[in-house]
Amino acid sequence: MTVVKNTKILATLGPSINSRDKVKALVEAGANVFRLNFSHGEHADHAQRYDWIRDVEREIGKPLGVLMDLQGPKLRVGTFAGGRVQLAEGAAFRLDDTSKPGDVQRVNLPHPEVIAALEPGMDLLLDDGKIRLRVVRRNSRSVDTTVVTGGELSDRKGVNIPDAMLSSGVLTDKDLEDLRFGLRLGVDWVALSFVQRPEDVEYAKRLIAGRAAIMAKIEKPSAVELLEEIVTLADGVMIARGDLGVEIPAEKVPQTQKQIIHECRRQGKPVVVATQMLESMREAPTPTRAEVTDVANAVYEGVDAVMLSAETASGSYPVETVSMMSKIIQQVEADPRFWLGLDASHAKAEATVEDAISCAIRRISKILPVAILINVTETGVTSLRAARERPQAPILSLTPNLDTARKLTLAWGIRSVQSRRFEHSEVIAEEAMTAALRESVASSGDTVVITAGMPFGHQSTTNSLRIETLP
Repeated sequence: MTVVKNTKILATLGPSINSRDKVKALVEAGANVFRLNFSHGEHADHAQRYDWIRDVEREIGKPLGVLMDLQGPKLRVGTFAGGRVQLAEGAAFRLDDTSKPGDVQRVNLPHPEVIAALEPGMDLLLDDGKIRLRVVRRNSRSVDTTVVTGGELSDRKGVNIPDAMLSSGVLTDKDLEDLRFGLRLGVDWVALSFVQRPEDVEYAKRLIAGRAAIMAKIEKPSAVELLEEIVTLADGVMIARGDLGVEIPAEKVPQTQKQIIHECRRQGKPVVVATQMLESMREAPTPTRAEVTDVANAVYEGVDAVMLSAETASGSYPVETVSMMSKIIQQVEADPRFWLGLDASHAKAEATVEDAISCAIRRISKILPVAILINVTETGVTSLRAARERPQAPILSLTPNLDTARKLTLAWGIRSVQSRRFEHSEVIAEEAMTAALRESVASSGDTVVITAGMPFGHQSTTNSLRIETLP
């Protein structure tokens, strides 16, 4: 039996999940979608994990989503002659294109696009923001800086440049190779790292050509500034708080998270909150109270999914971590204030037939004791519009397209099921009610609401709503 909840769990697979039985255990604990992190591991590792997911999917008879997370243009300094140096506050320090090992005065920065983008007064953040350098001058081959915040700097530490926008694209050569591999596997979502501008999403869409949904990771200040346009183009958004918390001041992360969630809910795009949600459970069987509150707050805000990274990929308690996250979600969703908050913050409807029907089913589910809202869809668009309303009754999405069913596993409140393709509208209500009973989401005598587009089989708007009582 899988855990019933509206807010979904995205679990990262890694060395701690070394068998298909452990994948199944995560599903039974409440995982809905699995993340393959292409910053680590070989293609053979990801292929094995993908096969385990699909094997479990076939066994349980329910779709499972798979998200591949591309590494993106990860920036790093070169190496040092002694492996590490101590940078003193106020000291001069150069980053250049010279490949020889560095010392306390300089180090290689093997990214010419970064050197070209920097201007005097801009800051560079090294080693997750532990060291801050300020640009004094730049030429075509090097950047001279002053150490604002000093400390120990060692080989190949990461570099963040919050004030600059790089001319290079969002996809590196490694990303393109990984993307080709992931699309051949059949992943459902592709997460783009370090999105800077809407054009990054447009470029990825042209490459992917509808073979997977696109999730834009928001971790750059420029992406926050261009948020509305990026959300419009992407199929979903991930709030990647790790790098985002380095690129912007840590105290601004909570309000930025709320801003992103609000925009995604307004546009009806799935939104995921990620990074360090239950971080202490990598080594401990229970989380800190602050972590529990962090997860709960994201759920109260109406996010579609919360994500686990190293907690499940390399932690000592992966199943317990998913189980704990499920318990937190269920506790929040049982709180009447959760529903009051969602009702107060739901997005304003647009003047379309689909939104009119979606608003109607939200109101109906508050007035009548509706057990389940059943949406019959080809592409999943109308199911996402229903989820945008955050109705009190769960949504059963019936689609003949397995790809659509898998993609919808990430969306709030949707129980996604592959159905047969309907050729006549007359059988839709009967088949929908049969599916509700078969999936054990409703019982005889329950009230259900059924929505669909007529004529069925065409990509038309949802224009039909029926209220039925199950036989």
